Amino acid sequence: MPGKTILMLCGEFTEEYEIFVFQQGMEAVGHTVHVVCPDKAAGEVIATSLHDFEGHQTYTEKPGHNALINKTFSEVVLEDCDAVYCAGGRGPEYIRTDPRVQDMVRHFHETGKPIFTICHGVQILMAVDGVLTGRKVAGLGA
Repeated sequence: MPGKTILMLCGEFTEEYEIFVFQQGMEAVGHTVHVVCPDKAAGEVIATSLHDFEGHQTYTEKPGHNALINKTFSEVVLEDCDAVYCAGGRGPEYIRTDPRVQDMVRHFHETGKPIFTICHGVQILMAVDGVLTGRKVAGLGA
């Protein structure tokens, strides 16, 4: 199977593991992952966060490592992408309100291309009318 091109939607303080583990896993099996963030260009970085359970009633949040944006957000050609992945963490809290992000997700929904997410990333899907209609989803936070 030839490698696919996957668009990864991120924002500042996206969960570190949900960027790095996904990207490295997909690239290890031959896929290309375009890591994008609204208003960021290829070569820029975003701060990430790490959530951990340390014996409290809820998780803690710590600064993670910087993640490299490898595709300029404004130059994304949706027709060249085979799927979209919405990473979780804090990033979805604000990028979900960006009409450009919503239009991107809407494109994948309307063209029947795969849309997948993890954890808080479901917030992005919730922000786009019709994407979750008739579907059951689970996520952490909302």
